Amino acid sequence: MTWKPDNYSSVSPYLMVRDAEATLSFVEKVFDAARLRVHQRENGSGVKHAEARIDGNVIMMGEVPDAAEAHVHVYVPDAEAAFERALSAGGTVVQELRRSGDGDHRGGIADGNGIVWWISTQEEYRD
Repeated sequence: MTWKPDNYSSVSPYLMVRDAEATLSFVEKVFDAARLRVHQRENGSGVKHAEARIDGNVIMMGEVPDAAEAHVHVYVPDAEAAFERALSAGGTVVQELRRSGDGDHRGGIADGNGIVWWISTQEEYRD
């Protein structure tokens, strides 16, 4: 008996977004995400549920017109390259890339759809 889909972790962030298609497109361009499932509402008024895989993790989302801002932290092999892809995908800088003092090279990009993506590469871990 299977209790979760194959290749899914037991816990996935669930984002409430204004436009699921915009968020899916953004994560595809920036993080090379793979679109998994997209379920439209029965009345055709938009996306009821969508999923994408970033690296080995699944993020899920649903559309709501008044979605509050959410923040997602994503480790990538090259923060500078991902930051540039995020800008090219229409994102706006919330925080420039900087070395944060905790071993991460990190910056924040708002996607214009209610999500701030914190893009980071760990350069050196310190306790």
